[in-house]
Amino acid sequence: MKSLSLFFPLFFIFLSVSADTRAKHLFILSGQSNMQGHRPEEAFTPMVGKALGKDRVIIIQDALGGQPIHRWWKEWKDPKGEEPNQIGDLYDRLLGKVKPAIQGEKLASVSLVWMQGERDAKMGWGELYEKALLGLHAQLAKDLKWKKNDLGFVIGRLSDFDLGNKRYPHWSMVREVQERVANSKKNFFLVNTDDLNDGLSRKGKKITDDLHYSAEGYQELGRRFAKACLEIAKQKEAP
Repeated sequence: MKSLSLFFPLFFIFLSVSADTRAKHLFILSGQSNMQGHRPEEAFTPMVGKALGKDRVIIIQDALGGQPIHRWWKEWKDPKGEEPNQIGDLYDRLLGKVKPAIQGEKLASVSLVWMQGERDAKMGWGELYEKALLGLHAQLAKDLKWKKNDLGFVIGRLSDFDLGNKRYPHWSMVREVQERVANSKKNFFLVNTDDLNDGLSRKGKKITDDLHYSAEGYQELGRRFAKACLEIAKQKEAP
């Protein structure tokens, strides 16, 4: 598994030698409840802004709790042959934010930051998840007219909430898929979340191995997302 050290050295000064300082880095943050609970302004935005320059980043977040991946990936097929009530609608909503934000802009890199999978694990759709993840990535690249091999992918792995698969039968399977996909390309990264769901919630409630993350956990999630995204930016801007 590609890993990122817990300490973030500010060596991204290299970005000052970029061939085109006008080009911007696009970060698309989407998924279900743990992405919805993530507030970019707490850690993610400050980190990428400091490293890349505030005027060189475009950050779009759109997430909705409790949703399966087929509300983003449009080619998902129900294993029982049933037609989902909603398919691809959240993806369309996301692109409705992305496309106006990048109109007329030159992009240096594009990264999809994805925190989702709980719903698919609960519904027992783990066997479909790898195809869906890769399909979503390819779908976004096509719609943004961006080379698929150049589109960065940062995947927040499901936490240690249900490693026994007692409540979410495909929890471990989805985790394994996320790790396998993240290891498949040099600009794909996995973000560990196993230590983010203990402590105090934003409401001050003590949580342990919770489905959702602590207040500090969400901030750390943002830092880890940012670190992975900056690795992708580094790949695109290294002289």
